[in-house]
Amino acid sequence: MRGSSAGGGPPGAAPPCGRRAAAALLCGWLLSIVIWELSCPYGPRLIQLLAASPAIACAFTGSRRCMLLGGASALFALVPLGIPGPESSADHPCARVGACVAILTAVAAGYLTTGRHSRLVRELERAQEVAAAAQQAVLRPLPPRLEGIELAGGHLSASRGAAVGGDLYEVLATPYGLRAVIGDARGHGLAAIGTVAAVLGSFREAAHEERGLGDVLRRLDRALERHLRERAGGAYTPESPEAEEFVTVLLLEVGPDGEVTALNCGHPWPYRLLEQPVGPATARQTTPGEVLPPLGLFPLPAELPLAHCAPLPPGDALVLHTDGAEDARDADGTFFPLRRALAEAAGAGPIVPATVVEGVRSAVLRHTGGRLADDIALVALRNDRRPLSATPSLSVPTGDARHR
Repeated sequence: MRGSSAGGGPPGAAPPCGRRAAAALLCGWLLSIVIWELSCPYGPRLIQLLAASPAIACAFTGSRRCMLLGGASALFALVPLGIPGPESSADHPCARVGACVAILTAVAAGYLTTGRHSRLVRELERAQEVAAAAQQAVLRPLPPRLEGIELAGGHLSASRGAAVGGDLYEVLATPYGLRAVIGDARGHGLAAIGTVAAVLGSFREAAHEERGLGDVLRRLDRALERHLRERAGGAYTPESPEAEEFVTVLLLEVGPDGEVTALNCGHPWPYRLLEQPVGPATARQTTPGEVLPPLGLFPLPAELPLAHCAPLPPGDALVLHTDGAEDARDADGTFFPLRRALAEAAGAGPIVPATVVEGVRSAVLRHTGGRLADDIALVALRNDRRPLSATPSLSVPTGDARHR
């Protein structure tokens, strides 16, 4: 659900289409001025407008070379204007000298400005590379398959230029089964990245170390509390702004036989995609159990309500999502039809998690026109394990059989 800029030229260089557009506009600009000056010697003087040629080339390409070529083209355009005109146009030589000075001044100023622009572009590209590496370390891409579960994840940020916001997700293969987490920190954009990093870092350790799903949740709760206290700088009180921070979390565990258990702290329950023998898949939202308050608002109770979901048979899928997917609206205020979009993205035949995530992503962007009010995260998990009845049994031949 993310993209990176591509290019093979120097920093700040324009793509080929930009260079062609600059060349076409520059030629049209110069020809228009020359034709006007030659055909209307008694009309208003436009020769000074030739000084804008370097600026046009620089604005479209940001290249010193193109800017110098624009200045040279403007000076060359003065040649046909050097033909002596009528007596009433005796001011032409002065006009040509003024135009020449203006062009050279624009070239000199543009040369210096373009150099500073190139340095700023290089610094921006380095900053973007560092940001992309940091964002991938926080919300790293999911592997396509883990322990017989095909999976895919994606994220859309409501903050322009950010690939990570307040949403989080991770799927890990652990000694206790496949464990997944999806959550939504209060707010979005860069301000929520610290909270996302704290919760994900704790989950990546606790998922491997804690036997029970409830113990994993308690580790996340303690990690969030530590993070908020550190962010408050020792001034953490019930009245401090950090005391109002929270994270919705859904913890999920898929066992070897497809059994699914979950713990929910204020997060939307996932959708289940059911593969049909004939026709498109159907989508149903699961509501298997009690929902706790989001982490950070209240202490966790002594007994955690572990939800036992219906088993996930081979071929079916679970789609975890954040509330930004259901709350997305179009220009008329209509909510995004997530259930219908999931069924349409799954289509007929085997469910492909990557296709589901990409299909919902495209549908959300079409519905909202690319204007998101909140971050959106999606994780699709499809049980691709072979049923036990379909697994060929391995028989050990007896001694008599071996001697036959």
